Amino acid sequence: MGDFVSGLGLLADPAVLFALLIGSVGGVVIGAIPGVGAAVAIAILLPATFALEPLVGLTMLLGIYGSSMYGGSLPAILINTPGTAVNALTTYDGYPMTKRGEALRALGLAYGASFVGGVLSIVALILLSPVLAKVAPLFGSREIFLAALLGIVLVVIAHRGQTLVAGSLAAFGILINTVGLEPVRYTQRFTFGQDWLSSGVDLIVVVLGLFALSQAFVLLTDPERAPTTQRVSGNMWAAILGVFKFKRIAASGGGFGVLMGIIPGVGEFTAQFLSYTYAQKTSKDPDAFGKGSPEGLVASESANNAVPAAAMIPLLALGIPGEALTAMMLSVFYVHNVVPGPGLFQNQMDFVYALYVAMILLNVLVVVFMLFASNLLIQIIRIPTRFLGVMILTLSFVGVYSLRNSVIDCAIAAGFGVLGLVLKRQNLPVVPIVLGMVLGGIMEVKLRAAMARVDTPLDFVSRPIAAILAIVIVLLIIGHFVGLIREKRVGLAEDAHDHDIHDSQTR
Repeated sequence: MGDFVSGLGLLADPAVLFALLIGSVGGVVIGAIPGVGAAVAIAILLPATFALEPLVGLTMLLGIYGSSMYGGSLPAILINTPGTAVNALTTYDGYPMTKRGEALRALGLAYGASFVGGVLSIVALILLSPVLAKVAPLFGSREIFLAALLGIVLVVIAHRGQTLVAGSLAAFGILINTVGLEPVRYTQRFTFGQDWLSSGVDLIVVVLGLFALSQAFVLLTDPERAPTTQRVSGNMWAAILGVFKFKRIAASGGGFGVLMGIIPGVGEFTAQFLSYTYAQKTSKDPDAFGKGSPEGLVASESANNAVPAAAMIPLLALGIPGEALTAMMLSVFYVHNVVPGPGLFQNQMDFVYALYVAMILLNVLVVVFMLFASNLLIQIIRIPTRFLGVMILTLSFVGVYSLRNSVIDCAIAAGFGVLGLVLKRQNLPVVPIVLGMVLGGIMEVKLRAAMARVDTPLDFVSRPIAAILAIVIVLLIIGHFVGLIREKRVGLAEDAHDHDIHDSQTR
């Protein structure tokens, strides 16, 4: 109880409360602007948070992460353009409801479902993080190495149909992390005699390039857009409460979001589609899905908003990020010498409680804000995309330069921005590069520490948790290849069937 009261004391700091307000409101605004998104905003703000207290910086970033999906539903519903990528499924039923004259109801259901999903995931975070943290002391160097490797494997196989590309990009991220002085004997690696590479490639520089600068390039090279929208009128509070007519769908969506948030590399998209599919299969009117079904809208929004808090569970308990945004937040922990894992729950429980309460307050603040600000946010949707591109470009370079006052960092960020632009144009994933850098660093340190106590390869998996993790990794890889072979056989059978039909028609 003393830790909880102490946590409330930390949260009562005006700087923390201001950061929470800025993060929650700013996240909604950023989410409502098509083409920006939480990743871009967090990447831009990340250098600034290093100068803040850890709770202040994390509260601001968590506010943006959690609230951007609330804002992203607004353009998805009103103009059929998702504010963030994870609001794409919201357009399936949200926009048809708007065309039927039910824009207010659609927005209310989206906000209400997001709130339910967010609160459910915070409850899961509160209940599961301490349990996982108690198991975490059983993790030695080899177990943490295998857990990080499991994260890489999950990230790769999550990109179904692009696993080879995702694996290559993750390996590229691991390679980038090895550039510079290696952490044990301080020998040069992959510097090729260039002094400017001795300090390595900074994660934040890569993040700003891949997410922020690449998006700025996309906005600047695409045709100019400034969408038009109509005002929404009516009782928004009653519309939000309408979500409780779909309690089962909202709860199941939150459950899918929690489960998918905990698993590294899976995230909002898988959670949404599982939730949406479940809702459709159990609905009394499945044909309405995709044509303006309130159940479909609730299923989508409750699932995607449950992921952010759930993604914090492995981060807080094990220090292992599951996706790009939690990887960015891990850097804020490390800058302030706050190490996620069992020690955090043993020595800084007040800090953990403050994070829990901040995340609950975040959802409350956002819903209250959305009650009154939806029509104001409609004006933000109309910002021309080229202007946004210039703003993101400027802020990104300011952020990169502020890290080490280095023009070289700006050039590296620009290079990764071009790489990110190419990957986006080809519909290829960017996230594996970032997770490869973060998890690759963890894997290297832990592997070198473990090898001092290992004589044979079997010694590496001689302990129960290490053996379980190794078996899971092997089973996942085998299962993935079995699935690919099965899909290939089905495709060949369908081609043969189509060929037979064609032959019978031509005779």
